[in-house]
Amino acid sequence: MPAIPTDLRALLRLGLNRSLVSLLIKVGTAGLTYAMYVVLSRTMGATEYGYFAFGLSLATLLSIGGSMGQQTAILRYWPEEDVAGRRDKAVAAVRAGGALVLVASLGLSALVIAAAIVLSLMTTGPVAHIFAAAALVLPMAFAEYWSSALRAQGSVWSALTPRDIVWRLVVPLLVVALFALGVALTGWGALLMTAVILALALGLQYLLARRRGYDIAWGFGPLRAYWREHGGATRWFLIGTVIDSAALNADTIFIGLMVDAESAGVYFNAFRTAGLLTLFMFAITLVVAPMVSRHYHAGEMRSAQAITALCAWAGFVFSLAVFGGYVVFGSTVLGLFGTQTETGYWVLILLLVGLLFDAATGPSRIVMMMTGHERDYVRIFGSIMLVGLIVEIAVIPFWGLIGAAAVNAGSRAVATIFIASWNKRHIGIDTSLFGAFAVNRLRDDRRDVRPA
Repeated sequence: MPAIPTDLRALLRLGLNRSLVSLLIKVGTAGLTYAMYVVLSRTMGATEYGYFAFGLSLATLLSIGGSMGQQTAILRYWPEEDVAGRRDKAVAAVRAGGALVLVASLGLSALVIAAAIVLSLMTTGPVAHIFAAAALVLPMAFAEYWSSALRAQGSVWSALTPRDIVWRLVVPLLVVALFALGVALTGWGALLMTAVILALALGLQYLLARRRGYDIAWGFGPLRAYWREHGGATRWFLIGTVIDSAALNADTIFIGLMVDAESAGVYFNAFRTAGLLTLFMFAITLVVAPMVSRHYHAGEMRSAQAITALCAWAGFVFSLAVFGGYVVFGSTVLGLFGTQTETGYWVLILLLVGLLFDAATGPSRIVMMMTGHERDYVRIFGSIMLVGLIVEIAVIPFWGLIGAAAVNAGSRAVATIFIASWNKRHIGIDTSLFGAFAVNRLRDDRRDVRPA
């Protein structure tokens, strides 16, 4: 693992350089993802694409559950153990985490298959896309976990390229090739195809990681000791990541169940389009999460504050520029999918407002998870977003997509502002835009700032 500099300027330069690499990959990912959705939308038809969107959202949500919170846990535990000179425990954490992901993902896939069988007996409606979603759970869970495990060890290219570039490049190319041959994919067919291609990309990632000396293998040997030491925190990591995923995917599932498949496709496209607003924030957070863990647990508060301030400002400036672009060209962008309406534009704008608050408050959620406050994160973010999801269920029958988007944006704004304020008071790190002014007030190696 590359050495982490202690000089503040060198540290920020390292963080920015890695973030730019991460951004480069994520920009490519965003373009390829968009191309994938556009190609599928235009070649499958509105109804089949709606089934695909529903199945992908369901698989994404379940894969987060299948990850057992380990994609977040390893970002904390590898740097924490490594900085303390316990490399063997860091490796054990990687392998035990992989074993948990394997068992949980297979269990969830089995439950989805069982649920699909029951539905097929109770209804005459299509359920093939639910069976296909089950096939996506395991590869999506490992894609998330291995990416985090490699980033925790200092990798960026090996962590992101196979899933973010290879997978998303091959899928649209194959869809276009099949369409040229006269084969129009169904929703379940597209889901199965994406599962197979992602599994092959993960095989490539495993080989690449081994060649470069990174450890992402799973192992049941250290699992019992790992669970004994970290089982309690793992449960909170799991709940936190499931809540975060639900905030991103539950809307589409609700709309697919309560409205229709076509509306689910419209909302899915608007949400994925809005998500590009926080592209740089997400890219830089991928890099700074293990850095925050390392410096916080080493008592280097000034360094941790500087990293989060860089993340907040870089992400917000990018997000503000994207927001302005969408206000002007949002309808044109959504028009690429071929089935958008004026409703889709206003859904996009509402979602953007909530995500802009997310950008302005910086990496507030990941800071809580990296500093040992995962329980507080679940309590705060979970309660606010859970109330929002309940309200969504109540408003969707009356206000449809617009109601869902408005509630989502409001919930996200309230939650991120509250979390940023909590971080400043209880952890001593200001994750918002104002955090840049707090750097000079802190000193490195202030071990007395650890709140209980």
